[in-house]
Amino acid sequence: MYNIVSYLLFLAISSYIIVDVGRRCFDSGKIYLEYLIKDKDFCLTVNRILLASYYLVNLGYIAINLSFWNKISNIEELLTNVSTRIGIIVLILCALHFINIATLFILRKKLTIK
Repeated sequence: MYNIVSYLLFLAISSYIIVDVGRRCFDSGKIYLEYLIKDKDFCLTVNRILLASYYLVNLGYIAINLSFWNKISNIEELLTNVSTRIGIIVLILCALHFINIATLFILRKKLTIK
């Protein structure tokens, strides 16, 4: 019983976080990509591909994550397990965000040097 509740709680929270962060990065990323890529149609295509890749990486992580859960027998284990796994997803999202920002920064530097 606790496992089903923890799965549902984990899926609800992680789905909300992933969709919200994905939308925000997609909307905000347009500005950076338009600065680097002057073709707006190509920029939109690249941004959509980045968003799709982002969703696929996160959905893959969630699917793998769900397969490795042990049996949960009380509320304390449920909260600990769900919060730890949500925390890992948030840390992964932060790492992906900073890698993207660093990449865009490096590309911008290379474009301004030329």
